[in-house]
Amino acid sequence: MAMVSFTPNIQRHVPCPDTEAAGATVRAVLDQVFAGNPRARAYVLDDQAALRKHMIIFIDGEIIRDRARLSDPVTAASHIHVYQALSGG
Repeated sequence: MAMVSFTPNIQRHVPCPDTEAAGATVRAVLDQVFAGNPRARAYVLDDQAALRKHMIIFIDGEIIRDRARLSDPVTAASHIHVYQALSGG
């Protein structure tokens, strides 16, 4: 199963511990993670179920390409990192 990790700055706003979930795409894995955590889903995804503009996801160190459908492939050994973009100076 793929491992999904959320950065500490996200976890300050909504509890979302590291979780393992099965799935062949980012969408399938995140759907499993968010099934038990709808608050995290609303924080990461918009009302169209696309990745919010202030979020970014990496699979094994590579940025995902499909922010709308989250169709990027995932393997059982993948590590998905969900980050919140930070700005300021």
